[in-house]
Amino acid sequence: MATGGRRRLKVVAIIVSAVVVLGGGAAAAFAWTAAREPVVPRSEAGAIEHPPLSPVEQLLYDADDPLACALTFAGEGAPSDPVLQRQNALYQGLPIPARDGFVFGGWYPTEAAATVFDQAARVNGADAVVCVDQQVQLFAGWMTPEQNVAENAQIPILMYHQFTAKAEGESGWLRGNYAYIGDFEAQMSHIASSGFYMPTWDELSAFIDGRLFLPAHSVIITDDDADQSWFDLAVPVIDKYKLLSTSFMITAYRQDPAPSIYVQRRSHTNDMHQAGDNGKGRMVNWTADQIAADLNASGDILGVREVMAYPFGHYNDTAKQGVAQAGYEMARTIEPGLVTIGTDKLALPVVRIDYGMTVDALIKRIG
Repeated sequence: MATGGRRRLKVVAIIVSAVVVLGGGAAAAFAWTAAREPVVPRSEAGAIEHPPLSPVEQLLYDADDPLACALTFAGEGAPSDPVLQRQNALYQGLPIPARDGFVFGGWYPTEAAATVFDQAARVNGADAVVCVDQQVQLFAGWMTPEQNVAENAQIPILMYHQFTAKAEGESGWLRGNYAYIGDFEAQMSHIASSGFYMPTWDELSAFIDGRLFLPAHSVIITDDDADQSWFDLAVPVIDKYKLLSTSFMITAYRQDPAPSIYVQRRSHTNDMHQAGDNGKGRMVNWTADQIAADLNASGDILGVREVMAYPFGHYNDTAKQGVAQAGYEMARTIEPGLVTIGTDKLALPVVRIDYGMTVDALIKRIG
């Protein structure tokens, strides 16, 4: 029994020793492995802490949209914060920075283009957003006030009304308001192929103030009344040539959504496109408060103020007061002329397009 007991004790001792050795080896192996792996920082709650996101990364993360685009700016006086844009849409709300002793010359895709104010490359709200890896950078251009004045830019605002597919035109007293769609297409083709710059309304305002350079080869396209012929005949042409345009809508009559990304909706008043007590438009019959109330209703419907068009072209000082009171910065008349630095923002002139005006006639007016 004594001998058998000693043998059993030896077996137990060997097993215990093996366990100790194996356990020690495992512990050593764990310690070696732990020494080779980086230590991941953890918060007090035990969650893994990641490096903070850059402003661009944070903007895209918050957007959570595969079509989101983070726009950054470079150059003297450029904003430091990125701005969210969306692909398949036009640029929105591009800043117009200020710099003492200089005039802003616009945004460009490269520093070289910004240096020479390359009109063909210049980017604004008339251009569709195109991103690579959901990011794009624009460069600021700057020029002296003397350079800006030397450009001698005179900006035409084209004014269309109704459209017709009849080459012989329409009959009746409104015949002159119509544009033959064949002429319209030829005019738009000329504008698209000739490299005209298409200013946005905020750019036009800054140009009038002398804060922004606009090239002399610029044009703004507008239509009054949002007639059905505008939607049916003209908008497909606007879309075809990808030209920024403005539809001045009488919002009491129709409130259609924008028919194209290239069509901006702006106010032609809510319900002032009719005669007042003296036979002239309500715009020159109503008080400033009444005018402001109507324009506020229109602005609320459209979701924007910025610029309006006077019905029938009728306006006076009271009308201008009501327009400004409602928060509109600019107003377009039907008076002939071109917009220059210093033009009255509440009396913008136009180039009226009448029936029979061919592309050659347009070229004589705007180049």
